[in-house]
Amino acid sequence: MKKTFSLLTKILIISCSSPALSSESLPGYWEYSEFLNEFPKQGQLTKSLTQTVRGPAIPLTTKQKEPVTISVVYPGQQVSDYWVRNIKAFESRMDELGIDYEINQVFTRPNVDIRQQSVSLMEAVKNKSGYLVFTLDTTRHRKFVEHVLNSTDTKLILQNITTPVKDWADTQPFMYVGFDHVTGSNVLADYFKKAVPDASAYSVLYFSEGYVSDARGATFIQNMNDANRYRLASSYYTKANKESGYKATLDTLSEHPEIKFIYACATDVALGAVDAINELDRGDVVINGWGGGSAELEAIKNGDLDVTVMRMNDDTGIAMAEAIKWDLEGKAVPTVYSGDFELVTSNDSAMKIEQLKAQAFRYSDK
Repeated sequence: MKKTFSLLTKILIISCSSPALSSESLPGYWEYSEFLNEFPKQGQLTKSLTQTVRGPAIPLTTKQKEPVTISVVYPGQQVSDYWVRNIKAFESRMDELGIDYEINQVFTRPNVDIRQQSVSLMEAVKNKSGYLVFTLDTTRHRKFVEHVLNSTDTKLILQNITTPVKDWADTQPFMYVGFDHVTGSNVLADYFKKAVPDASAYSVLYFSEGYVSDARGATFIQNMNDANRYRLASSYYTKANKESGYKATLDTLSEHPEIKFIYACATDVALGAVDAINELDRGDVVINGWGGGSAELEAIKNGDLDVTVMRMNDDTGIAMAEAIKWDLEGKAVPTVYSGDFELVTSNDSAMKIEQLKAQAFRYSDK
């Protein structure tokens, strides 16, 4: 049963009678570790790229006849600085590698600027960009991706997804790259199971409807259900922004004051929830971030967020640059790559967090 609001969609949960989630939270996708285990050669390539990302840049050995053309269409207009940092790290590594390139960037708002995304994507295809960097979250995204895969020579890098689509077995994108949502969500689930008493009620604040919500939200709920110790009192699809996270939190804490923790699927949603928690003076409610960008780390420092799973943010920008370098040198490129995570809590020292920031933002903070 669904009830539609102007800024969010609430999913009503009936205590003790909700059907259990499928053991496969992402049907139709290869989970990251599953894919690497199923295809050992891919596992070896991914391991090699991981080692390369962690090391210093080694310049391109092949002489280019012309610049590499790259189009980037990102949902970068949000509080989370992941997308902006990713591009800065990518360009910095490309420069260190000595690759001659031309790049066209378009930042849009998640779940809003569908028309702008479509225009920018079609321009990239029309201009025959060598590489197109995009994401995959909605059905509309998927239809466009399939068009690129089947009708163009443009090499597609899908950002923020590390689970290959099974239906694309013979026509996979050039590369999937990101921080595995399932891995990060399970890290947070393990934290909550240790930090929050048994039998506690909780709420989930999804991103907008789509892949990210499934990968982060459904995975988390599945993990908590397996523990059979916690009660999901409510869950909401938001509009992937602070305002909808704020309104969803006001709503759920009004209807379910017994809630002990809120699991947020994204930075903007989490920070909106923090505003609501502070307004209601509900400091007893534990709340997480997702990603560990600058805004989240500041919120942890101020005591507003309790925990986040921190991406070593620049890894994915470096990985894209290295993959293009390998491609130019005629080397095999892995189909999928996931960057590293670290759990950060409000109990961690300022020194530890600064050390993690130095690693995560090693290019994007320059």
